[in-house]
Amino acid sequence: MAFVPYFYTPCSGFYRHLQVFTGFVGLRTSEPYIGVSVAGIKEVADEAGVSTATVSRALRGLQHVNESTRLKIIAAAQKLEYPLTRADSPPGRTNSVGIVAPYISRWYFSQVISGAEQALREAGLDLLLYNFSAMKGRERLFQHQLLKGRVDALIVISLPPTEEEFDSILSLGIPIALVGMDHAQCASVKIDDVAAARTATQHLVNQGHKKIGLMSGRPDDPFNFSVPQDRRRGFMQVLAENGLEWLPSREVHGDFTMHTASRAMDDLLARPNRPTAIFCESDEMAMGALQALRRHGLKSPDDISIVGFDGHEMAEFSELTTIEQPVTLMGEMAAWSIMERLRKPHVLPPSLVLPTTLVVRNTTRRLLPEEV
Repeated sequence: MAFVPYFYTPCSGFYRHLQVFTGFVGLRTSEPYIGVSVAGIKEVADEAGVSTATVSRALRGLQHVNESTRLKIIAAAQKLEYPLTRADSPPGRTNSVGIVAPYISRWYFSQVISGAEQALREAGLDLLLYNFSAMKGRERLFQHQLLKGRVDALIVISLPPTEEEFDSILSLGIPIALVGMDHAQCASVKIDDVAAARTATQHLVNQGHKKIGLMSGRPDDPFNFSVPQDRRRGFMQVLAENGLEWLPSREVHGDFTMHTASRAMDDLLARPNRPTAIFCESDEMAMGALQALRRHGLKSPDDISIVGFDGHEMAEFSELTTIEQPVTLMGEMAAWSIMERLRKPHVLPPSLVLPTTLVVRNTTRRLLPEEV
């Protein structure tokens, strides 16, 4: 099957509080998001004087809630501007949001989905997950054979549609949020991959490294992801600005998995004039590279310094120097942006750029003068 659909339903008792500040993100919108906060199911329950479970049942149109209590809960939700769903939704609403992701098992995608699911669950919305492994499935999706009438909004994760595909999904007339990319007619949440890669590479240059390698994504990527290209661009910019020689033999392709990265590192270590440091475009690739070093009797940073990218939870346990990005928050903010547009369709879609952070641990070191 080209598609593997997943269906998430909301549950009660979950509360998250989100604030968005213009000092924290780059923002393009017709209305200010300064200090925006979204009331959750707990606030509605407190306002109505009932339990969160009762609020969940009432707003989902379930039985076992008497009418006076239901009306009291609806009034509380309206007062707090909590998005009403299920039986209280406008005609034609499905109370479902679709998420399109080419992968669900890879760490980045699973974290974005988790963040979006948390926010949607808090708002009482269902999540329909469209995961496809074949280009034929992509064609079916973006021709909206699987979307029309099934979802009220759509989140697309790091999968750049073509202009034709954009025109197709825009014609659905529903709010759309992009994660990891942007488009003028859609809400978007992303980081600056070029700038973050520059930071990682400059860290290695500042440590005295001149022979720096790159572990990047596969060159024949069928999805045409922009992230590997952007991170490579930032890497190359720093080398050029510092007058460092670039040899194509210092680049290997790890395809963003530990297994392929470990094999790619084997290949790199077998080549002459190996680099003293490597920038890996993901933490999973960096961990695969570390595994290969151990297999060859080498250590990081003693023999080769390594920098990753992502902020994977295993990076800390691997003592990996990395670029951290707020992946789960990106999913949450994408979900909140489309819920805001469901409530206020006239609001222009926000374009958010979240910050990244260089976290220096124990896989990078400064070269001694005699090593340079």
